[in-house]
Formats: sequence, C-alpha cells, structure tokens
Amino acid sequence: MSLSLGMPALRRSPAQRPSTAGRPDLPGLIDSHGRTARDLRISVTEKCSLRCTYCMPEQGLPAIHRDDLLTPGEIARLVGIGVRDLGVRDIRFTGGEPLMRPDLAEIISLSAAVVAPDGEPVSVSLTTNGIGLDKRIGELVAAGLTRVNISLDTVDRDHFARLTRRDRLPAVFAGIEAARLAGLTPLKINAVLMRDTLAGAADLLEWSLANGVRLRFIEQMPLDADEAWARDNMVDAAELLSVLGRRFTLSQPRREDPSAPAEEWLVDGYLVGNSPATVGIIASVTRSFCAACDRTRLTAEGTVRSCLFGDDETDLRALLRDGADDATIADWWRAAMWGKQSGHGISLPDFQRPLRSMGAIGG
Repeated sequence: MSLSLGMPALRRSPAQRPSTAGRPDLPGLIDSHGRTARDLRISVTEKCSLRCTYCMPEQGLPAIHRDDLLTPGEIARLVGIGVRDLGVRDIRFTGGEPLMRPDLAEIISLSAAVVAPDGEPVSVSLTTNGIGLDKRIGELVAAGLTRVNISLDTVDRDHFARLTRRDRLPAVFAGIEAARLAGLTPLKINAVLMRDTLAGAADLLEWSLANGVRLRFIEQMPLDADEAWARDNMVDAAELLSVLGRRFTLSQPRREDPSAPAEEWLVDGYLVGNSPATVGIIASVTRSFCAACDRTRLTAEGTVRSCLFGDDETDLRALLRDGADDATIADWWRAAMWGKQSGHGISLPDFQRPLRSMGAIGG
C-alpha cells in the first residue's frame, strides 16, 4: 500500500503563492462559486484508537512527526485569524481521533477563548469515536467544549469488532453516556452507511431513540484507505430509507439550514425529550450538498484544504513559523479558498479519488 495516504498531492509553500486571479477584495472565505466558508474543521492528529475499514488502513496511517503537528498555540492563532478576520463561526476538532492528543483540553481552551468581532463566542465541538471520552469529559467541558459528535456504525459487538478491527464497543458506550451526563446536547451519533452495516441500521436507530441521541447516517464516500469503495456497491439513501421503513414510519424530510449536510426525517410516534424524534441522512454522494458547502479545513500539519476531494493544499504552518503576520496568513487562506472546486464530481467519468484518506484529512 502506498504511503501517500498520509501525504497531500500538492502542498503550496510561501514561495508558491496560490493564484488570486479574478478574486474580489472581500474579507471572508469566499470562493469563485459564491459560497462563504464559516465552518472550520481542524484535524489535530493522524492517530486513532480504531481501524475502521472505511477510514484507516489496518496498520494505521504513516506517523506525522511531532514537530510537524500544529501546536496548541498555533492552532489557536489560526482559529483567531479565522474568527476575527475571515468570518468563521464554528470550530470542530477532528482526527484521526482527537482524543489521542494529550493536550486536547489546552487546544480547546485556547480556541474557545477567541471571540468574534461582534462579541459572540464561537461554537467549539468535537468529532470522536468516544473511546476514553468518559475519562476526559470533565476537562474538555471545563475548557469550553460545547458539542460532540460520536461515530458509531453498529450496536452489535461482534460486528463492531470486525468493522473497526478493535473490540471496543463498551468503551464507546461509556463515552456516549459520559457526554450525555455532561449535558452536551444535542448529542449526535454518526454512522457510515455500508453494505456490511445495512442489516443493522434499524437496530441502531432503535437504540438511538431509546437512548435519546440524534442518529445521522452518512453515505460512504470514496475516502477509504484500502480503496475498496465502488459506486455500484455503495448503499445509498434510498435503499436505507427502504430498510428503515420496514420498522419505522418516516415523514418527509426537512433541512432547516441550507448548508447543513443532513436531511432530517421525522420518526413518527417517537420523542427525544419533549421534541419529535428524527433521523438524519447525509447523502453525500447521491444528493450532493456541495452547492451550499460552508466548510474550510486545516490538516494536522497546518495546510488549508478547501474540499475533501481537492488535493491542492496551502501550507499555513510554514507561514506561522516564518514569522508572517495575521494579515498575510489571512490573505493566503482567502486565496486558497477562492480556488475551491464546485463539487466532488464523484459521478463524473473523469473523477479521481483524493490521495489522502478520510483519516488523514479530518472528518
């Protein structure tokens, strides 16, 4: 297997400034297709405690040298530039598995201290597999964590062990319970939709309803490290709805925020707390929401990645360490986002999957 799984295809250094041709002199992260990025996803590590088949190779990703990772202070500075200068309002930390960073609480604390020009604090959230969350939830909430998404594809222990190559389901349940008790609501569960997990989808929804969490199924994208994804074998939203419909009655979906990835279907006859229960479906492949995408991404090494499927990356870490001021870094970031592609193009005949897998990019 190629070690390019952890490396970008094109990493722009300060000597290779991205083109700004045709870009208007506007303050935010606006691209040439008229979209504005306000949601910042930051990967903090390539390491993970699981080896999910749709994300990680069995042996894990090539290690990033510690000196090549962004430090807590560097992350906080980029968050500050994003929020104060570029209009970012939501921060989500990802991995790999962000709980593998021992200094995660410091990263969250420094980032949560950033205040927008209008005086409003930013939302600071976490995407995690939940393993070890029960042991760290107190320090993370105290640091400023406001929301959490936990990945869980099945509630069958044997199936979980095969899918993740680790027998850790009880640890995930412990993390989910800790987040619930800490009041991190709405607590969202993310499940990647695969042929292997389709038969248990209704069981997962039933468990989610019983435990008061909001389940979202995600169509699998061609971002697996093993490169086994095939369009003609993927489970799409329509097939999932057919399977869920055998046990539940689902009402017509809604999408309250146009940039939100999930269509929310009402589950008739069920409540979560005092609210009608829903199940989300993120149809990334068959019902693309690229036209309303509002995300910008930073890899663990400090490169801007404008799209999951765009291999072009711009190195902000080099600018930080070479002494660039905030205005210069912001301008590079704007230029990187101006060139964002219109969509993932999975259905096009000339589609090429990105060189990095999901675990190396950050979810």
